Amino acid sequence: MNRTKSHDESVIEMIRQDPEFAVEYLRIAFEELDADGGQASFLTALRHVVEARGGMAEIAEKAGLSRESLYRALSPKGNPTLRTMRQVVHATGMTFASLT
Repeated sequence: MNRTKSHDESVIEMIRQDPEFAVEYLRIAFEELDADGGQASFLTALRHVVEARGGMAEIAEKAGLSRESLYRALSPKGNPTLRTMRQVVHATGMTFASLT
């Protein structure tokens, strides 16, 4: 029997296949950051991009963070510093400027 992909797996696959989609996906989440639930949505979107661009261990290393710190920062209740978010965004090959 074929296993159905989860929503998260489908989004991650779309990000892997289309770099422009990755930027647009994160840009929309960034624009909605101030809305109710916006922070959790942005962290979910960033987590999807991280998974698509090499995974937690690889991006954590590129960002100069421990894997555990990255998991904690991008968890649904995470509260990463601006510095951490900047490091992670840069480690995925993007910049905050590309999200505006």
